[in-house]
Amino acid sequence: MVSPSGPTGAEGVRTSGADGADAANTFLLTGIGELTTNVAADGDPCGTIRDAVVFVRDGRIAWTGRATDAPDAVASGVDPGVRVVDAGGRAVIPGFVDSHTHLVFGGDRAEEFAARMAGERYAAGGIRTTVAATRAATDDDLRTRLAALVAECRSQGTTTLEVKTGYGLDVETEARLARLAAEVTDEVTFLGAHVVAPDHVGSAEEYVDLVVGEMLRAVVSHVRWIDAFCEEGAFTAGQCRRVLEAGRAAGLGIRVHGNQLGYGEGVRLAVDLGAAAVDHCTFLSDDDVAALAGSDTVATLLPGVEFSTRQPYPDARRLLDAGVTVALASDCNPGSSFTSSLPLMIALAVREMGMTPAEAVWAATAGGARALRRTDVGVIAPGARADLVLLDAPSRVHLAYRPGVPLVRHVWKDGEELRAAGASQEQGAATALANPPVW
Repeated sequence: MVSPSGPTGAEGVRTSGADGADAANTFLLTGIGELTTNVAADGDPCGTIRDAVVFVRDGRIAWTGRATDAPDAVASGVDPGVRVVDAGGRAVIPGFVDSHTHLVFGGDRAEEFAARMAGERYAAGGIRTTVAATRAATDDDLRTRLAALVAECRSQGTTTLEVKTGYGLDVETEARLARLAAEVTDEVTFLGAHVVAPDHVGSAEEYVDLVVGEMLRAVVSHVRWIDAFCEEGAFTAGQCRRVLEAGRAAGLGIRVHGNQLGYGEGVRLAVDLGAAAVDHCTFLSDDDVAALAGSDTVATLLPGVEFSTRQPYPDARRLLDAGVTVALASDCNPGSSFTSSLPLMIALAVREMGMTPAEAVWAATAGGARALRRTDVGVIAPGARADLVLLDAPSRVHLAYRPGVPLVRHVWKDGEELRAAGASQEQGAATALANPPVW
């Protein structure tokens, strides 16, 4: 087995081997105390491997397994020039897959949050406040904030992001938001049916005509998905069906916001249309749960919303026990969940929603991938993208056990090292793990 002998490298752990640009996304990660692969084995959905090794070649996973099994398995791919990184007994998990965000927007709604904390009730109409600010913002303003939020997500271990439009609600601004979102991710969702636009209040059907017509045509080249908010105060199930079917006819996949503020038809609409995911799922009837359990539609839970609105948390345990596939996502947005932290979502899901730490980590990685119908992310398996997170902890359990503590200490995206949390651009990740483990 190749063992590290060089100086402390970018991860603050021992490295050796080539440093050239050609080797940037090829390396051998050794000394992994606990590896979460999400390749189910022996009744463990997380596919946990102790004392593990991961070999990354050209930005893809080439091999994973126990260190004692590695010599024969990786000998053909490892030569003396390949960089070796020793994780020092720390845990490694797949990069988080955040399948529900609203990162392109203008303005701020801190006063609205303060009012809710003082006892006011959350309502979907506050979206229009952000619409006004977003319409007034320049592309440079929006791009700058978007870049900052993406960097924030990356520093917390998120390597795959979905980003929605929905704060323009006119043809020009929705097209701008779709174009800007497409600069940072391939997973862009058109959410023209977020709420009825302020200039169409009282004319919901006319607004839906705009969404399925000129607005859809303006955004379709930049987006992969279409979404609609099926909720009182937003759109009826009939209006949502019209929007979603128009998107499907244009070649887009379907997503649904549903059952956030009360019981409704969103979940059953999503299942009926074969949606990849229905998001929120706070208020579910027995029929809703049964419909999800009998379908391929993922229930994406967004506990940051309940944290920020003081609504009841979704019952993840009920869904899991029924056999529903569950994802966790941040719903990062300025109104109801202004956080980009998947570690926080994991902690909330464990504390408030009945999930085990293993279930919550799976939901924030493999579950998010399922919600985006992706097989190349959310897992650490041969052929998958080398999207890896090194935790400054011996186990994934610490993500819930130590809430609020910045445990994400290094991130690889497609095998390339990203800037580490808390480090300057010049430092990169060089000092991120300069101190030895304390656990």
